[in-house]
Amino acid sequence: RYELCDFIQILNKIIDQFSIEIMSCKAIITMDLQVESIDYPKIYLNSIIYNLLSNAIKYRVQGRIPEIHISTKLIDDKISLQIRDNGIGIDISKHKNKIFAFRHIFHTGFDSTGVGLFLTRYQVETLGGKISVESTPDVGSTFTVIF
Repeated sequence: RYELCDFIQILNKIIDQFSIEIMSCKAIITMDLQVESIDYPKIYLNSIIYNLLSNAIKYRVQGRIPEIHISTKLIDDKISLQIRDNGIGIDISKHKNKIFAFRHIFHTGFDSTGVGLFLTRYQVETLGGKISVESTPDVGSTFTVIF
């Protein structure tokens, strides 16, 4: 069921769910929301943002303050959501075709199931969207969702 979803409201609710982790690692979260809302199934949007933000917090570099930037904008009449971090990153050359694969794990030593990105891609693509990632090991990752 599509409904008008307010990005800031959803983001604030999800950030609040991670407040303990955010405070303990002193994460800095910034936002640039040029598009404030989207007509989309709220349960899917919550899940997509939750998974991407969870990964940005979880896969941080020890000893480095996590910086997470969330932005929305309009690109060719489509809404784009981007979540960028300065975490441990993904070696794209090694994992390129498996990034959104079911139960594929890139990093050991984390509480990972390999389901989050698979589910996120499914939720985005089922409704005609696209998800992509740019990433560099030890520099960070940028996930872009085009709705």
